[in-house]
Amino acid sequence: MILAGLFAGLLFIGLIVGDWLYFIRPTPDAIRYGCRVATNPDQWPGATFTTLGDRFTPEGVLLLPHGVAWFYPRLSQIAIRPQYRLFSRRFRTAWPVKGLIHLSPQDQTLNTLCVKRMPWSSAILTLLWFALVLIGSLTFVVQYAMDGGFASLGGTLTGVGVIALAALVLAFGLVTMALAYRLEDSRLMKVYAELRDAIEEPSPS
Repeated sequence: MILAGLFAGLLFIGLIVGDWLYFIRPTPDAIRYGCRVATNPDQWPGATFTTLGDRFTPEGVLLLPHGVAWFYPRLSQIAIRPQYRLFSRRFRTAWPVKGLIHLSPQDQTLNTLCVKRMPWSSAILTLLWFALVLIGSLTFVVQYAMDGGFASLGGTLTGVGVIALAALVLAFGLVTMALAYRLEDSRLMKVYAELRDAIEEPSPS
């Protein structure tokens, strides 16, 4: 039983690590991998596929101050993500965000749609945590009421206290996730702004 539990734990950790490693890979199939969380439409005036190709290396890579971009001309897409350094001093969260920019040419303008994604493991574990807290709290309240817990003043105060505690836990989780996503989204949009500035920068003559 102990070995089975240990194996299950190692498998669980391996799945999460594998999910994150595949999430940050720059391959054409991996750039579309992840849970879609938001989109950001935009326009790049004066940009064309020719000017894009001039900004990237022959391998389709563009290093930016706070991230990296990969250009896939055949797919009409650009993948961006912040830099993930192993010993970085910057605080990392459990909800990293990357972007996939879909390009659509229109005259001398590129219409863009940046699709933001996070790892599936982060999204699923977050939903499971909220579901566990919510279902557990509701189950307790129903069972407590069926056992006559609210029949007395003391029991009612105890039940209300437990409900309030569960609400605080849920609120804390929501605030934590919102702040973490806002932090990671700001990092991604900084990379997006750096990419746009690099594309709009005049080519050296």
